[in-house]
Amino acid sequence: MTDRIRLAGSAARNRRIIATVGVAALAVSALAGCGQSATARNSGTFTLTEHTPAPAGDIDSFTWALQTEPYSLDPAYAFDYADNTVLANVCESLLRWNSDLSQSPGLATEVTHPDPLSWVYTIREGVKFHDGTTMTPNDVVVSLKRHLDPEVASFWYDSYKNVESIEQTGEHEVTVRTVVPDSQFNKLMSAAPGVIQSAATTEAAGPDYGNQSTGVNCTGPFSFGEWRAGESITLNRFDDYWDPELRAKAEQMTFVILNDANARVNALQTGEIDGAWTIPYNAIDVLRASDTGSVYFGTNTTVQSLVVSNLEGPLGDVRVRRALTMALDREALVRAAVQGYGTATNALTSESVWIDGDPEATRLAFDELPAYDYDLETARKLIQEAGAEGAKITYVTAPLDSSFDVVSQAVASAGREIGLDIEIETRTPNAYTLLFSDPSAIEGVDLFATTWYLSSTDPLEMYAVLRTGEFSNYGQWSNPEFDDVVNRALQTMDDGERSFISAEAQQIASEELPWIPLIDLPTTLWLGERITGVDPSISYMYYPWAATIGRAE
Repeated sequence: MTDRIRLAGSAARNRRIIATVGVAALAVSALAGCGQSATARNSGTFTLTEHTPAPAGDIDSFTWALQTEPYSLDPAYAFDYADNTVLANVCESLLRWNSDLSQSPGLATEVTHPDPLSWVYTIREGVKFHDGTTMTPNDVVVSLKRHLDPEVASFWYDSYKNVESIEQTGEHEVTVRTVVPDSQFNKLMSAAPGVIQSAATTEAAGPDYGNQSTGVNCTGPFSFGEWRAGESITLNRFDDYWDPELRAKAEQMTFVILNDANARVNALQTGEIDGAWTIPYNAIDVLRASDTGSVYFGTNTTVQSLVVSNLEGPLGDVRVRRALTMALDREALVRAAVQGYGTATNALTSESVWIDGDPEATRLAFDELPAYDYDLETARKLIQEAGAEGAKITYVTAPLDSSFDVVSQAVASAGREIGLDIEIETRTPNAYTLLFSDPSAIEGVDLFATTWYLSSTDPLEMYAVLRTGEFSNYGQWSNPEFDDVVNRALQTMDDGERSFISAEAQQIASEELPWIPLIDLPTTLWLGERITGVDPSISYMYYPWAATIGRAE
């Protein structure tokens, strides 16, 4: 959940780690010293790029860095950055999520919504799985139904909780019926919940499907090659791919698993690794100054936040949550932890996911929020009022990159400044991702960071997970008014009307702070001098981005 860690999750966790500097004695200059130079000529200045230069032609192979190893390649468990970064090139969904965050046909050529409770998908004909068999509507039915199977225990179950039936209703047609109107279901058919795989292969592999020994059998432009645990994952071009416009330009690509951020950056600089998403923030200036490749910034749906994971402890008092928020100088954090490559925010969503709504609703959603300006005096008073002076809080972090250390130290320092005792516990990157998927991993943890990305252009994807009882509601926060607002919005099919109700949900979440928002971040991309062609966009989580990469001039 990030370097998102998006990190991971069991049902929903993919986001990332973050913290904030908020103590007067902890100077920003000192924090900046934890990473690379923050005073470089281009530091903190960036513009979003829609496309990288078109490739000059095909390429034999290229390498790509992964900062953590995938939990699984089974779409039912693909809830994290690493999982989906790989899977997006091997498996495909009913719809595509494009780099401008729009949806378009994928394995479904058409989708209709004939009544409030029905989604009807026309299934593309003649599509081949990687084993040479032909995709059928039955494969679609089986793939979607897996998310409802308690034996599978899909991380994406929440996306299906309103589904009543999934049936083949025509020669090339599948119909999904819901028990109540569900505005979000079709939006996620361009993400992991909409991925289609071979029913026969899935059944034959059983619980081993998607692991190192079996891989997956899907329809994407690359097929699964080899997964060497802890080292690499190799994909091969699928020559019978159905879409000539996305035929892979590389015969082979290899993901290299490099948990150590310094090793990852060195490999990029030397050309040992050709590309990477999510560049360590303290390395952006160094890489921008390099003559071995280029850094690009693109559209994102990601906000770095602090997850309040224990409401039985001191953070169960909203006054303590507000105090800690005011003790964090987020403007300073942007400069120190992410080297200026982001924007301080008071919201758990970025404006990019509001593009389908009413502009006035977007204005209300962001302009009317509590500001929580940096104010140590008020923060100390809130701690005293709550009787929380000296209260112990356990904050878990991981050495994903230098910004994690800056953030964790800043949160601890902010807590000390207002009278809290925040203890930092450091876990390995892989152990950290378990916070998002394994309930036992979160026991005894009060606070951790996430870089939480959304998989659709609807803010309700964020706020739906904060309802009472949701899997990704890690602190088990419960607010009946909030639940009512979100449920009403989920059943509102008109985008404009729904966006106004969503603005109400954002307001309540900002007042109650079940998670503490910190920084709105762009997507970051490194392309070495050998390759080009990919769009720098968060859509890489589900779009077959590697197929577009070819030889640079």
